[in-house]
Amino acid sequence: MINVHYSRDSPNGMKRTRGLTIGVDLVDVREVEAALAAFGDRYVSRVFTLAEAAYAREASPETARRLGARFAAKEAVIKALRAGEMGINLKAIEVIRAVDGSCELELSGSALAAAQSLGIDSLALSMSHQGDMAAAVVVGEWDLGGRRPPARHSKTSKRPSPRVERQR
Repeated sequence: MINVHYSRDSPNGMKRTRGLTIGVDLVDVREVEAALAAFGDRYVSRVFTLAEAAYAREASPETARRLGARFAAKEAVIKALRAGEMGINLKAIEVIRAVDGSCELELSGSALAAAQSLGIDSLALSMSHQGDMAAAVVVGEWDLGGRRPPARHSKTSKRPSPRVERQR
């Protein structure tokens, strides 16, 4: 995660502090394929919304890549929100595909609360997949009227990965 802060004059002449926060994630699509093989719909319904799952399944050979890119997007959002220890439900972060093929993010629940607590007023998403890898970058912009967002110091994220871990 990278945070950039800058100030500029607002229309009323007051200094406004703006900030950018960036989250990046990379997913090995083979791990998503393994999770799909081992857990099937249980995995999909735990991590993805109905709309995300439906889109991914539209092109059967691309299902794991599409889900991998969306998983990377969810993780990148969590990094951009500095929310690794907040226990955000991954389904509270949804990748919405527009008619023109572009993708946007829709937050709800704890993900939306985390964004609001930082004063984030916009998120931009870029996703890609090639071969066995899927990647996503999320850029968030916040404005707190001259105040910096609250600091969140967390240990390494304990988010579930798409890796298959057999339950005993």
